[in-house]
Amino acid sequence: MKYLITGAAGFIGMHTAKRLLEQGEEVVGLDNLNDYYDPALKEYRLAQLSPYPNFRFVKMDLADRAGMAELFRTEQFSHVIHLAAQAGVRYSLENPFAYVDSNLVGTMTVLEGCRHNPVQHLIYASSSSVYGMNAKVPFSETDQVDNPVSLYAATKKANELMAHCYSKLYKIPTTGLRFFTVYGPAGRPDMAPWLFTEAILKGEPIKVFNHGKMQRDFTYIDDIVEGIIRIQQQPPQGEIPYDLFNIGNNQPVQLSRFIEAIESTCGKKAEKVLLPMQPGDVERTYADMGRLEEKVGYKPKMEIEDGIGRFVRWFKAFKNND
Repeated sequence: MKYLITGAAGFIGMHTAKRLLEQGEEVVGLDNLNDYYDPALKEYRLAQLSPYPNFRFVKMDLADRAGMAELFRTEQFSHVIHLAAQAGVRYSLENPFAYVDSNLVGTMTVLEGCRHNPVQHLIYASSSSVYGMNAKVPFSETDQVDNPVSLYAATKKANELMAHCYSKLYKIPTTGLRFFTVYGPAGRPDMAPWLFTEAILKGEPIKVFNHGKMQRDFTYIDDIVEGIIRIQQQPPQGEIPYDLFNIGNNQPVQLSRFIEAIESTCGKKAEKVLLPMQPGDVERTYADMGRLEEKVGYKPKMEIEDGIGRFVRWFKAFKNND
């Protein structure tokens, strides 16, 4: 099997690629290495993949229609795991066109590549943000998701609709994964684990939104990758070969407990600046994992204290080698 992983220099992309490479699969990793955050971290992630002889990296922007079409034509991928996207909720308020180019145009080039070449299964990244301010918990795949509170969330919902259309029209097996707050070693520097750990170690204050009362279904990266690996082995069947799953931890964690876990591993207390909710944020995410467990036997294993401990230890080592 030959895999295309878009966003291979990204957090989830790198870990997924590494797992497949360890299994002996051939992986082509694609990324544009943009500067949304320090490209040095993306280079670090690629360095974890480059020793594998069955890995090749292609630097390309998803919005390059001709380049993407040629890549699909020449490589003839059997499987595609589309994880590249312009990430971040707050950033979408300031840079909306980045989300249109990456999340909408980019997903279209991937769908067109799958349409014109015999791809057995397309897995793509959606997001728990599509649930918006849903009051019903836990969030289920059958819930209405028509009230996004950010452009980022709107693009992810659009990706699901686009995939459904291509599954219906062209019988392309597609599976969308609604990720719930993924964290772990080599995670993104714009996410709370990195921001809080860095500030606490430096003795700097941290911004705590909604006065620490937010809840997140924090999901450790190894649990996420295990879910992806299991799902890619079971493409959807039927007249419309389309499926959609939550992939989370099913255990929402209060932000205050999350901060305490970082403080414990750092051995330092945080100086907290309590702030109100930010535009585009949601108060709580909570994944109903029933469908994914039934489909592939998925059960996340990592507790927040253990997962945060692993992240903080990685962070210290990474910064010491910086």
